Amino acid sequence: MKKYIDTGKKDTRSGFGVGLLEAGRADSRVVALTADLKGSLKMDAFAAEFPERFIQCGIAEANMVGAAAGLAITGKIPFIGSFAEFVTGRVYDQVRQEVSYGKANVKIASSHAGITLGEDGATHQTMEDMALMRALPEMVVINPCDFNQTKNATIAAAKYVGPVYLRFGRPSVPNFTPENEEFVIGKAQVLNEGKDVTIIACGHLVWEALQAAEALEAEGISAEVINMATVKPLDEEAILTSAAKTKALVVAEEHNMAGGLGEAVAGLLARTVPTPVEFVNGKDLFGQSGTPSALMAQYGLDAQHVAEAAKKVIARK
Repeated sequence: MKKYIDTGKKDTRSGFGVGLLEAGRADSRVVALTADLKGSLKMDAFAAEFPERFIQCGIAEANMVGAAAGLAITGKIPFIGSFAEFVTGRVYDQVRQEVSYGKANVKIASSHAGITLGEDGATHQTMEDMALMRALPEMVVINPCDFNQTKNATIAAAKYVGPVYLRFGRPSVPNFTPENEEFVIGKAQVLNEGKDVTIIACGHLVWEALQAAEALEAEGISAEVINMATVKPLDEEAILTSAAKTKALVVAEEHNMAGGLGEAVAGLLARTVPTPVEFVNGKDLFGQSGTPSALMAQYGLDAQHVAEAAKKVIARK
């Protein structure tokens, strides 16, 4: 099994900040808007270097979405940044009508997503945001796994023409993907090849999937690990190729069971080659206040639970 090395824990939101700055330097059409969360979204460097291309909208997320859609019509490439809860649930009507329906070239940058927001508690820990965004026609949904991939996904989003939902988080997590690896929207990465079970993961659960694969290898189980950073459009070929080989899958995500990556994968398999699948997700629950690591363990979003799910699905072959 290929070994992945954590080069130093970093938060994925900082990867977005670096990627946004690089995208801004490469294309003068890139502009950034935020709803009073410049620091939290790590937009400070962009705002300092391009003050004329940065708009502080205040706590007015709906207005921010509308302004971004208008800027897109004029040929700009707007990135709007806020907490995941605020740029999905709070402004869903605006995102639907002005961005998705209008096919506006707006990039929705959502930080503090998932249970790993931690101590802020259930009101801010959105675990249903990808389901909301996946349901919208024209919307690309990306959930990168670490600092480097978030940076590269942000650069790719700036080049892509159309609405993009980019999801990342607050805590520092292992940084293990190549620093300047091109991010290809819609293309999954096979991080480890295996023959007994496939583990498909996105976001913070990719590292946990790799750790689970190591533990399984010690027990003589060969696990294939796929990083499905683009949740929509799904890399169907990668899933079906792996499923044909292992005939058993686990899908792991920091998101509720309804409407996330797991149901997207299961739907594909049901329509093509029905295959046993087990899910590691936040089930049908709201979050609660606690440290990110404690909450991940409590909700079963860690390597141990991924490994257990792999053994369970292998037994179902």
